[in-house]
Amino acid sequence: MSLGKLMKERTFGFALFLFLFLFLISITFFFLSSGKTVDLPYYFSLAGRSDVSTTEPSDANDAPVPPGKDSPALKARKSNFPTPPALDIAWRPCEGVLAADYIPCLDNYKAIKRLPTRRHMEHRERHCPKPAPLRCLVPLPKGYKRPLPWPKSRDMIWYDNVPHPKLVEYKKDQNWVRKEGDQFVFPGGGTQFKDGVSNYASFIHKTVPIIHWGRQIRVALDVGCGVASFGGYLLDKQVLTMSIAPKDEHEAQIQFALERGIPAFLSVIGTQQLVFPDNAFDLVHCARCRVHWDADGGKPLLELNRVLRPGGFFIWSATPVYQDDQRDAKVWKCQIPSSPITNLHAAAIITLTISLMLFSHPFFAYTAAVSALTEAMCWKVVAKTMDSTGIGLVIYQKPENPSCYEKRPQNNPPLCDQNDQHNISWYTPLLNCITRLPLDKQGKVIKWPVTWPYRLSSLPVSMPLEPGVVEQYKADNRRWTELVSDTYLMKLNISWPSFRNIMDMNAGYGGFAAALIDLPYWVMNVVPVHEEDTLSIIYDRGLIGVYHDWCESFNTYPRTYDLLHSSFLFKTLSERCDLIDVGVEIDRIVRPGGYLLVFDTIEMINKLTAILKSLHWSVKIHQAQYLVAQKSLWRPTS
Repeated sequence: MSLGKLMKERTFGFALFLFLFLFLISITFFFLSSGKTVDLPYYFSLAGRSDVSTTEPSDANDAPVPPGKDSPALKARKSNFPTPPALDIAWRPCEGVLAADYIPCLDNYKAIKRLPTRRHMEHRERHCPKPAPLRCLVPLPKGYKRPLPWPKSRDMIWYDNVPHPKLVEYKKDQNWVRKEGDQFVFPGGGTQFKDGVSNYASFIHKTVPIIHWGRQIRVALDVGCGVASFGGYLLDKQVLTMSIAPKDEHEAQIQFALERGIPAFLSVIGTQQLVFPDNAFDLVHCARCRVHWDADGGKPLLELNRVLRPGGFFIWSATPVYQDDQRDAKVWKCQIPSSPITNLHAAAIITLTISLMLFSHPFFAYTAAVSALTEAMCWKVVAKTMDSTGIGLVIYQKPENPSCYEKRPQNNPPLCDQNDQHNISWYTPLLNCITRLPLDKQGKVIKWPVTWPYRLSSLPVSMPLEPGVVEQYKADNRRWTELVSDTYLMKLNISWPSFRNIMDMNAGYGGFAAALIDLPYWVMNVVPVHEEDTLSIIYDRGLIGVYHDWCESFNTYPRTYDLLHSSFLFKTLSERCDLIDVGVEIDRIVRPGGYLLVFDTIEMINKLTAILKSLHWSVKIHQAQYLVAQKSLWRPTS
């Protein structure tokens, strides 16, 4: 039909519409072909892009689309966004024979050499390089393999992933770990737990029935944990144990634990407080740990008192494994006095005596010092006994009310002033005073949390009952439950079944970890020291975590976590330190094949993406708010 006829038949409007449509198509084609950008709906702007995946799941193509819903193809196009290019950084490998296990704040040998003394384990504490260390990437151990899956990893790991045979030789008589072919094998008991951890734990419960594993006792601290077999096997009893030990001559024991998939953390009771909140743990355990509890007026034992919940238990156990040691031989010849230890089997007395004599202090002076200190701290001895394998136990209980402190004949050690108590324990010196019991607004000692698993969803006992706080907490839980189940687990194409060790870099109330509680993972909840202190709430819920400053390196070995997660962390972090240094630390911590999952603004996501791409990580952006990055095996050459 001619244009004149269209005009006569009053169809000019149709012709004008057709002309404008063709004009827009031509303009769009011009911009796309010239490489320039044009503001179009994002599902059009992604069409034809080679760097964006729009592949639909094969089983979704024929699915009916409900009214008002996006088609599977459109959902796929919406789920991926173009990513910025990599930063131009010439990365170099860390050097030295210990480079594969490099921990910047624990391996600062220049600072360690300048220490005036090492008497109180100062050389095992954090000494972060100032300014930040030279940027280098830790190499992989030769022959590194993907870690064995949980729960198989609890009993065996690849030798090449943690190639440290020294511990096998050093502890060969104690049966901690054996090398069999290309694997390390962990018997699960050794000399300390000859009948296994399960029987040992059952014996403790039988001795003190109120120690009900996985019910009343949910979060525990194991001091001087070795390869963390105690904590590893308590997982079967629904107990989450923070196993700690220093990076010392017991080569790589925490690295062994994390490679096994057992919660563990590098730490030492030296001159500074542990990075846990006050009144956190239901139970503290120490088996043959060589801690000088009475040092500096008992500061190490006062530190255990600080982190132990009111009414919580301290279990001190030992075996006669050191009876042939020359340093301890005279113990076996000692005549043990009938007081203050009475009604105790003679063998148990010898066992406990050997435990006490593992230190440089004379036996009776040391015994008197520890006994006097626990009495002054109002700790009650609830059991002294020995099991059939010769393990001697002393079980103490922290007071549940402050009345005992008021009745002491001497105020020594004194109660801490309120101003001396800093719940965020970060580079905080050890106190020489007794941490006060936590009180509510009515002046009553805060009660023990409800039994597990109900404590996870109950209102945390340390939560301030202020207007809006409870509602905010409940809303946060609902948000994380929905986000994890609907988005994280279902839409981000992350290999969740391969995970075991997960870290939440800014945990808040612990909602992310709580949403994963029924899956075979454990989560290290990190509360940044410059954000709101919520770590007590996390422990009240039956979860574990630490304080940390992400402008410094974390106390863990390289390649120890499968997934790092954060939620709106990097904006404030970028105002305090360089995100490139944070990216290097993330690369150090995450295992090859592991992931970084970031929920943040697109501005922060783009900055992180450029850094991670320079590290040869694969990166995807989902809905302009989720960054999913996977670490490769790439390492720079010399």
